Amino acid sequence: MQNKTTKDYIQLHFIVLLLGFTAILGTLISVHSLSTVFFRTAIAAIGIYFVLKFRRVDLKINRSGAIKLLSTGFLISLHWFLFFFAAKISNVALCLAGFSTATLWTSIIEPITYKRKVRPHEVLLGLLVIGGLCMIFLSEVKHIWGLILGILAAMLSALFSVINSKLGKSYPSQVITFYEMTGAAITSLIPLLYTLKSGYLTIDQVIPHGWDWLWLAILSLVCTVYAFTVTVELLIKFSAFIFNLALNLEPVYGIIFAYLIFGEKEQMNLGFYAGTGVILVAILIYPILNKRFGK
Repeated sequence: MQNKTTKDYIQLHFIVLLLGFTAILGTLISVHSLSTVFFRTAIAAIGIYFVLKFRRVDLKINRSGAIKLLSTGFLISLHWFLFFFAAKISNVALCLAGFSTATLWTSIIEPITYKRKVRPHEVLLGLLVIGGLCMIFLSEVKHIWGLILGILAAMLSALFSVINSKLGKSYPSQVITFYEMTGAAITSLIPLLYTLKSGYLTIDQVIPHGWDWLWLAILSLVCTVYAFTVTVELLIKFSAFIFNLALNLEPVYGIIFAYLIFGEKEQMNLGFYAGTGVILVAILIYPILNKRFGK
């Protein structure tokens, strides 16, 4: 990993702040979650294409690289669908709480990918996160599916974070973003057309209208093109585990945003906040444990 500067850490937490707002935007957008993913990724792919053309960046890569990037786009589209759908069927807070398990998944996936030994303190922190989630689950059983889908979204997030930490060493971050957003748009368009044809969804549930376009523009250009490109750059400097550990602050930012915007709908009981507190403890003690046991 490259040496980290104060600017890198500030940038990392700013990206987490932006990502904490994505669940809010996904809830504000009135169309189906599958449609949200398609328009988000399609607008992002078009936006990054024109940026790269303006900067005269060569988008040509070999076939093997293109397949890897487009395939990763499929994982990203599935992750975002589960993420937005979880927020819609439960609430933003539960969705983000489930998403906090990204730390645990990364502690398992990253050692396998880089062929290094599993670090016991990383697994310990992952288990601590699970303990926090159990407290949340026991206090919010009625929202179980929102929590489960949030956990699955976290697993996919950990997987493509580790993949991008490797791809970022071979391709420019903006090129990675273009291909992965294109792959995500294609793989979300196919089931979207099928659901339209089968009658499962109607045109009104698929085509954005009114304020949806503004929320989609912010979601696509700010929270996707900008945030995703910077994320790929940061994954070259930070390990995927450290990145996903910082990402555990996303529920905190998201819950604060949700309460300010949606009010009482996002109020949770004491068990939820106690579980979230346990998750935050895992974030705070990581630097101490990593300094002592990480080498």
